[in-house]
Amino acid sequence: MEQMERIRRMEQLLDQVSVVVTELSGALERYEEVQEAIATLNEYYGSDEWKQDFAADKAGLLPQDLKRGVLSEDGLWNVLADCREVEKKLSAQRKSSKT
Repeated sequence: MEQMERIRRMEQLLDQVSVVVTELSGALERYEEVQEAIATLNEYYGSDEWKQDFAADKAGLLPQDLKRGVLSEDGLWNVLADCREVEKKLSAQRKSSKT
């Protein structure tokens, strides 16, 4: 019985790892696809254009129905900070896999 339990347990682990690796692989591919968008947002945030857009929003010059989360200082900053955290984790993972 011990052998069958071990095999069942290993099979469960295999299934679990397989699902997670497949999901992570897809997420990494999507993350790679948005690298240019991340760079563009990084350049925009704090730029003269962003400051002008932010001021126009504060002055009520933009249409009320315009989605403008990008002008939320915290929203954009948080997303870019999350990107930096992901990069740190990926970098640490790469370093640990080399040793």
